[in-house]
Amino acid sequence: MESPSQAWPGHHPVAYLPGSLPMGGVVPMTPVHAFDSVPSALQLQEQPALQPHRSDIDLGGLLAFVIDQVVTPAEADAMVQASEQCGYRDEAPGIATPPGMRMNKSVHWVADTELLGPMFARIAHLLPPVLDGEPLFAAFSHRINMYRYDANDVFNRHTDGNWPGYSLSPDRSTMLEWGPELRSGLTMLLYLNGPADGVQGGNTRLFNRDGRFVDVSPVKGSALFFRHGFGPASVVHEGCRVSGAVSKYVARINVMYGEPGA
Repeated sequence: MESPSQAWPGHHPVAYLPGSLPMGGVVPMTPVHAFDSVPSALQLQEQPALQPHRSDIDLGGLLAFVIDQVVTPAEADAMVQASEQCGYRDEAPGIATPPGMRMNKSVHWVADTELLGPMFARIAHLLPPVLDGEPLFAAFSHRINMYRYDANDVFNRHTDGNWPGYSLSPDRSTMLEWGPELRSGLTMLLYLNGPADGVQGGNTRLFNRDGRFVDVSPVKGSALFFRHGFGPASVVHEGCRVSGAVSKYVARINVMYGEPGA
């Protein structure tokens, strides 16, 4: 049983969006969640022991890299627990995928600055300062798209769309969309567990323009970054099949570019 200091606050929907199902069809009112108050387990502290390091991936000129030591194992575990509190579903809110592409479980929630602010501060110096002429915005979008891969789950070959930014209203009742001058430029896939934790399979496969690929093995606390959108610079990728009893957990967080009020 959790002690009071570890107890999770309640959660509630802050938006309802059409949610696509793995094998086709749409659930019209799929919730995006937020916690009733900031969970103590998601208030990140300074972690001097973490030494994030960037390693670029050769994709024939496409942009992709890994940053290790983004979060501690305990922080990764807390994000997994948060997502399970909100509850995974077959449908994914606001995501449109053709039948048979996204074969995993999903939950989307809007996180707080206490989680994402320290995370951004740890790695901002390793992110591209400019993308397509737009400056790096000094915060991640607060909407986190999380995926759980159970046995035989896979996310077949696809590209990620670019998104506006999101955050919570001051009263925590509504998901707010940021202005059009800010758009996401990079996907950040934060790995919350991996083979060292018992996950079998689950690599992220990145394709270059001639069809060759590089496999990135998930490492708990590390993050994979790559260009997204639907232009020629976007990285085609696949969440490879997971087997065995241990589910793989990953959080998609959007890296934002642009200037508010520009």
